[in-house]
Amino acid sequence: MAIEEPKYILLEKSHDFELRQYQPVVIAEVSVEGAFDEISSKGFRLIADFIFGNNRNKSGVSEKIAMTAPVSVEPCTEEIAFNTLVTEQQTSGKWRMYFVMPSNYRLESLPAPGNSLVQLKQIPARNVAVIRFSGLAKVAKTQKKTQELLARMESRQLKPVSGVELARYNPPWTLPFLRRNEVMVEYETKEKP
Repeated sequence: MAIEEPKYILLEKSHDFELRQYQPVVIAEVSVEGAFDEISSKGFRLIADFIFGNNRNKSGVSEKIAMTAPVSVEPCTEEIAFNTLVTEQQTSGKWRMYFVMPSNYRLESLPAPGNSLVQLKQIPARNVAVIRFSGLAKVAKTQKKTQELLARMESRQLKPVSGVELARYNPPWTLPFLRRNEVMVEYETKEKP
């Protein structure tokens, strides 16, 4: 069975670069601290615990929630500039990791997390610029792809309005050349999507 991904309208595509328009989504997120290459398992376990049943619905019963892709991560400290996902000097700190909830849920219909570290939020509709890449999303490669994305956005006169997110779509046992990763940045639009 295919894993659900957030739906979007593809506005432009040029090789590995895309402009997308996403509709609002509901997420489960956590904040984790540590080095960039080490935070994934820490954050993943917290959110996975929520979707696998550490929660209570309105009837007081735990509920399993389907896994979705991608798992997204971004810096959540104000010291890290909007145009940086990771740098050699800033490889540790506080990070925001989130899963998009399946589309059949609304914020009010999700069960309450059993762990107060898991927060439920809605992300409004947004337009994002994306670069897709394969392999392991380690610091150096992610930094290189982030720089490429920002350069392409600048060449198209797209103004970033968010931090850079790293989205990983595959389980850790996936062979590196088969992995799908993306760096993405929300950009300013003249009118609301």
